[in-house]
Amino acid sequence: MRASAWIVVLALTLAPSICAAQQPLTARDVIERIKENIGVPWTEPTVDTFKDGDPATPVTGIAVTMMATFDVLRRASARGANLVITHEPTFYDHFDKLDVLESEHDSVTRAKRAFIRDHRMVVVRMHDHWHRRRPEPMAVNLARVLGWDRYQTPESERLYRIPETTLAELAATIRRRLPAPTLRVVGDSALRVTKIGLSPGAAGFDTHRKLLQQDAVEVLVIGEAREWETVEYVADAVTAGRKKALIILGHIPSEQDGMAEFTRWLVTLVKEVPVTFVPAADPFWAPRR
Repeated sequence: MRASAWIVVLALTLAPSICAAQQPLTARDVIERIKENIGVPWTEPTVDTFKDGDPATPVTGIAVTMMATFDVLRRASARGANLVITHEPTFYDHFDKLDVLESEHDSVTRAKRAFIRDHRMVVVRMHDHWHRRRPEPMAVNLARVLGWDRYQTPESERLYRIPETTLAELAATIRRRLPAPTLRVVGDSALRVTKIGLSPGAAGFDTHRKLLQQDAVEVLVIGEAREWETVEYVADAVTAGRKKALIILGHIPSEQDGMAEFTRWLVTLVKEVPVTFVPAADPFWAPRR
């Protein structure tokens, strides 16, 4: 066979792989890669779906965040990232329902969606399946940042036994280690404690109550709760003479580090484009005077 013929045969052989290599990485490709490697069965129904933008959009960069606020979207775009993977909702509802918001021509929603469209961005949520991993990433990474990872009990990644301290000292230590500017505490500041339960995010009253019912929990550290549920329950427990207390961090501070861990994990799967963590800002502040 002539040399020119060999070249033609080689070109035809390599053509499919060359074309495949030249195919841009799309947002859908990234999510399929996550599904294949997340380590737990992918189940439906789930809130882990595309929230805005075209899944076929070629990805220029990936921004992982705890919450896809308008501020986060702007900072992600400034970094050249057009795929935003968020842990929490984008449109103010657990299921990101847009029907009422759009039927009422909500101006905030309209501005946020316009920014996503104008910058050819795609937003997808990663909540249910990341929580299902074991050990549970949100709790263990919050404990690591707080310096409690060596105090985890054998029973659960949500239970910790720390050296004895007062409730006031415990809250002050948490504030020093975690950006939680409006941390709140329920209980006797002088209470001496050692048994901690962690429940980042907004797990809900049923989960909080079951943790508080355990003898292994003296202080429950949470992200957020309705004040007429968990907060009132702990206040009543204190009045009833039970050795219980509550520390409320705020939702974002409680789960921020769990999504930083997701970023580190995703970097091992996606090499074609930059993958960065864009922290969501805690929106709360407290007056100093």
